[in-house]
This record gives sequence, structure tokens and C-alpha cells, in this order.
Amino acid sequence: MSPSPLQPILPGATIGILGSGQLGRMLALEARRMGYRVHVFSPERHSPTGQVADLEIAMPYEELDAVRAFALGVDVITLEFENIPLATVEAAAEYVPVRPGSWVLHITQHRLREKCFLEDAGLPVTPFAPIHSLEELRGALDHLGYPAVLKTTAFGYDGKGQRKIIALEEAEAAWEAVGEQEAILEAFVPFERELSVVATRGVAGDFAHYGTIENLHWNHILDLSLAPARVPPGCTEQAVALTRAVLEQLDAVGVICVEFFLREDGTLFINEIAPRPHNSGHLTLDACITSQFEQQLRAVCGLPLGSTELLRPAAMANLLGHLWEHDEPDWAAACTHPGVKLHLYGKASARAGRKMGHLTALASTIEEARMRVLAAREALVGR
Repeated sequence: MSPSPLQPILPGATIGILGSGQLGRMLALEARRMGYRVHVFSPERHSPTGQVADLEIAMPYEELDAVRAFALGVDVITLEFENIPLATVEAAAEYVPVRPGSWVLHITQHRLREKCFLEDAGLPVTPFAPIHSLEELRGALDHLGYPAVLKTTAFGYDGKGQRKIIALEEAEAAWEAVGEQEAILEAFVPFERELSVVATRGVAGDFAHYGTIENLHWNHILDLSLAPARVPPGCTEQAVALTRAVLEQLDAVGVICVEFFLREDGTLFINEIAPRPHNSGHLTLDACITSQFEQQLRAVCGLPLGSTELLRPAAMANLLGHLWEHDEPDWAAACTHPGVKLHLYGKASARAGRKMGHLTALASTIEEARMRVLAAREALVGR
């Protein structure tokens, strides 16, 4: 007789993670702190997650018999990122709970399906159109106007797989840039701020959130996150309500991040959904009673969700590969800054745009935290 889905999976059990990057690493560290064993499955050897796991299986996701064998050795499985093949998740789910499940992955790993899901649920999204040819692109541009953003429907993150179009004569080059494959065209939103809400839904439908986090990007990659976001309380309340609606419509279990555009008039649009812990939520490791990674563990194991109380204003700065361009960063210099925490992901090599780690600063005000984390990052390269 199989256990009830509401029966908690307690410390001493084994957590399986599909995917082996920095998100899995931070989840594994929290799991081990709480007394769980961790197994990880991905195509990579000596991965960031594998370095801190009890067992690392390095096999292609398409090796479904290996996936099933992996599932037989764990008590529950969760996902480290959204671009895992659906067949992999479904094979694992034959033996143990996978949280979030394949339905959530089916929606969120495809931009067009995700936009249609949100629109059908009555949630605010930017105007969009499906694109399958250059002719459709030209027609959609005529309808949506300029500027607009053309995006591939799959495998897009950190600005990958998208192209901004400001005039009709750019359409052909944009179509070629996205590989002349299925795409989505979105009307450009003149936003004032980019926000995210990292939230969690448990197996019994319980809900917790970290409020709004303000995000600043560099070259389409998240550069800086600030909590709490510098927005009116009513904006946060609306963003949290929309996020809860997303999680409930998905019937998701686990941590989900909903990204928003905030217009100057206070209007919120949902940009995209990440069905996992999120880069903007890394600051919760140091700034909140319960981090997003512990919360993910609690949710997928059916434990009560923890307090999301923000202990102090916080700022998180990503450490990208270009910081290694000339030499190893000066870690000691960064650590001389009070109230700054260093997190490195154990990646073997640095390259431009690759997320290698992050810094988090806590302070009495958000502006002080922002200045503190930027000063610490500048100290890494002696500027």
C-alpha cells in the first residue's frame, strides 16, 4: 500500500534532484543540514550539486531506465530547473512523487503555452501572438506595434532566445536570430521596475511568500536584487495575490517564482513563471528565517512551511564569469566588508555571463544594503 500523499517525508529520507547546478547545490546543503540524504541525477559529473550530494548519477536525461533506477533509490524528487524532458519526469513519477509535477513543467517550459495558460486564467499578461513564419511575424508586428520582443517558445532564460524589434525592416533578421523556429511575439512593456515574488505552495495547498523583490539586470542577466522592493504596499499585495492565483491554477507543490513588469501607472504584468527556486530569492539564505531552498525542501516533503520573515533589508549581487577575466577575484577584500556574505557555486571554469556565485549584504536600509554589496563586489577586482 503506497503512503498517503499528505504523509510527511521526514529527516533521514533521501531527496532526489533532477538537475545539478547551483540551485540544486543550495537545496542539497539545506537538506543535509536538516538530516536528509541527497541523490542527484544529471548529465554532468563533479557538478555543483554533485559536490555536496551523497550520490551523483551522471547520465543523460533520455536514459529512462536509469531515471527509473534513480527514482527507486529516493523518497521524493524535485526539479532543479525547468528544461528537463517531460519523459524524464514522467518516468521518475512512476515510482515516487515528483514535485512540482509534469503538468507544471509542461506549461512553464514553453513560453506560448505559459502565456495562453495565464491569459485563460484571467491573469494580466502583455499582448502576444504565436509565430510560425516570417509572414506571421510581419502580420503580428502590424497588429501589436513597435517595439516588440520576439522570443523562442522553449529553452530561453537570461535573455537567451529573444530579439527586440523596433521597425518592420528588422523582422527578417530577428526571425533568423531565433532560428526560424516556433516563437512568440510580445508587445514591449515600458516598465518602471522589474519585480519577482518567490512563493511556496505545500501539498495541502498552504501558501507562503517573500513579498516583492526588486530586480535590476545587466545584459539581460540578473545583476542585483533588493528586498523589500521599493514599491508601495498596495503593489506588493497585488503581486502576491496574482502569484497565489498562479500557484493555485497550476496546482503546484514547491517553490515557484513569478516575474512581473511594473508600469509607471502601477499596472502589473506577469512576465514569466519559474517553477523552482529563483536567482532573486538567493538573498533569503541570509536575510530570512527560512530560505527559499529550505522552503522547497519543506514543501516537497510535506512538512509545514517555515516563516518567511525578512530579518533585515537585503541586497544580492550576482558574480558573473567576467570577474575572473584577468585573475582570481580578491575574496579576502570582499570579506572585509561588514554584513556581506559570500556564496560560491563550485563551478570548474568561468566564462562571460556564467553565474559563478553571489554576494548578499544586510543593512538597516535597502539603500545601505545596495551600496554595501556593490562595494564588496567592486573590491573583488580592485576597483
